[in-house]
Amino acid sequence: MTAKELQEEEVEVLTSIYDGDECFKIASETSFQYKIGEDGSYKSFLLEISWPENYPEELPNIKLDTFYNKHLLEDVKKKIIARLLEEAEPLLETAMTYTLIECAKENAEDLLIDQPSAPPQAAKEIKTEEETPEQSSKKKEKKEQLTKAQKRRMFDKLDNRGEKPRGYDWVDVVKHLSQTGKQKEES
Repeated sequence: MTAKELQEEEVEVLTSIYDGDECFKIASETSFQYKIGEDGSYKSFLLEISWPENYPEELPNIKLDTFYNKHLLEDVKKKIIARLLEEAEPLLETAMTYTLIECAKENAEDLLIDQPSAPPQAAKEIKTEEETPEQSSKKKEKKEQLTKAQKRRMFDKLDNRGEKPRGYDWVDVVKHLSQTGKQKEES
């Protein structure tokens, strides 16, 4: 059998085995993804196995570069890939995708032993200087709270874009001009 025929046969086998498994996804004709671990857990990862043109005569490409794996430490990623490639070596020239996925599922706990179970906490700032009264007063300043009535009055004065309507201050201008005009006539 040619490599292409072996690949087609393996795709059929994988789809029949993982039919209905939400963790398994066929990304393309030669690329498969399997989510290992609980969804949203820091001890989970998305394994992507893609076949080169001459697979199964060549080792498959094992990737952990998806966005889902952004939480994994680089050392953990390297460990997972190395372990799966080590498992794949003796399986050359045979269908191995199922075996690699099952190996990752069975050994997930060992593979993720160096992975923290929670996100690393940001280092807390250590205060070396004592706070001055100016700094403490800045922290205590709060924005003035408006009552419902004040907010309603403010809203009533504004149009639909949150701006004052055109000509809201014309009365003041007309009043001002009328007063300045009388003063000129008297002088």
